Formats: sequence, C-alpha cells, structure tokens
Amino acid sequence: MSVSTHILDTANGRPAANVALALWQLQAAGWKEIGKGLTDADGRCKTLLGDAPLQAGEYSIRFETGAWYEAQNIEPLYPHVAIIFTVRDPTQHHHIPLLLTANGYTTYRGS
Repeated sequence: MSVSTHILDTANGRPAANVALALWQLQAAGWKEIGKGLTDADGRCKTLLGDAPLQAGEYSIRFETGAWYEAQNIEPLYPHVAIIFTVRDPTQHHHIPLLLTANGYTTYRGS
C-alpha cells in the first residue's frame, strides 16, 4: 500500500516544514534509497514511495533534522534521525510519525 510520515516540532508545538527525508529498503546487497522528499507546510510527506510498490521487509526513513535546525540557528544534538521499521503486510498503510526537539525525539506507528 503506502508509507507516509509527518514531523511535529514538539518544543514549539508546530509542524516541521521543509525537512529533507529519504526512504531506504534493506535489500540483499544492503540499504537502497527508494524515495525521497520534503515535508510540506503541515510537516507531512505522503509521496515517499512514488510509484514503487510496497513490499514486505525492513525499511528506514532518514530525516535530515540537523540541517533543518541549523537553518533556524538552533544547534541540534542529532544531525539526522533514522527510524527503522518492518513491513510485514504490504497491503496495510504504514504511517511513521516523528515527534522532535533539538535534543530528543520519539516515534510511534500512526494511522
């Protein structure tokens, strides 16, 4: 089906717009980038897979959080955040949100 994400800057209570991110899939030869994008004004990115079909396996979304914070003149602890997750049933939607501050983050499976 699909993979989507959104980022909320929890320190400021607002979406994180224009964060670069990439979707990677673990393949026999190692990690392969299969999609990338930017978060929109609402902090969302719904186009990570493009036209590629979702398959069972391990995936990673890498968020370029350091560059985003540095553009705001904030010194971040994490230069990027990588969330690795498993797709067991590719017919289901996988929403992988990121709750972010300059010094911490958390994630969960969304809907």
